[in-house]
Amino acid sequence: MTIILLILSVLIGVFLGKYFGSKQQFAKNLLILSAGFLITICLNEVFPEVYHSEDHNIGIFVIIGVLIQMLLENLTKGFEHGHLHHHADDHSIIPFALIVGLFVHAFIEGIPLSHEKETISPYLLGILFHNIPISFVLGSFLSHSKNFSTKFWLIVLVFALASPLGMLLGKYFDENLKVYFLAIVGGIFLHISSVIIFESNKNHKMDWQKIVLVICGIALALGGHLFHGH
Repeated sequence: MTIILLILSVLIGVFLGKYFGSKQQFAKNLLILSAGFLITICLNEVFPEVYHSEDHNIGIFVIIGVLIQMLLENLTKGFEHGHLHHHADDHSIIPFALIVGLFVHAFIEGIPLSHEKETISPYLLGILFHNIPISFVLGSFLSHSKNFSTKFWLIVLVFALASPLGMLLGKYFDENLKVYFLAIVGGIFLHISSVIIFESNKNHKMDWQKIVLVICGIALALGGHLFHGH
């Protein structure tokens, strides 16, 4: 069930991006909404579990997650933040850098899922909510490419299977290691969501639409948190 949901979240996002990718404002709004959702899941679900650990150095792994995401963004050029324009003029990034960056990003996120006790956990919802806007941007990019071919569908397939593969690999790790992988993913989530939310507004003016979207994302995540049994 979890694997199906992970794959579907990518495919839905890609097809939405393929057919509605020209509406860049829609993609931006979707990313901002997901960022509000993601940072709430991170602070209310991921970090409490991480810091409940008896390892007083667990915060180091959160920092490692932030650093990993910063390194991955050298490959993806901010694709996770909706920075589509960086790729429009550089098609050479597609076969190697982008696919590697997206795969590693999604693969790491999938590892903690291997020891989740619930079928639909808040952590899984965070990944699903995060996958759709990234996949939307990917679908939008592919739809504008001159070669919307097998090579590009291969990228979609690799991204769709990355988290499930991470989940399958995680089953071979000791369950006690889950908290460390979760800490790393928490750092990744924190970096991505904070960059999307706190990116400079045009002329440094208050962007009320962004604030409303972030609040909506937070409200969605809080709704799940408040009604979720711990």
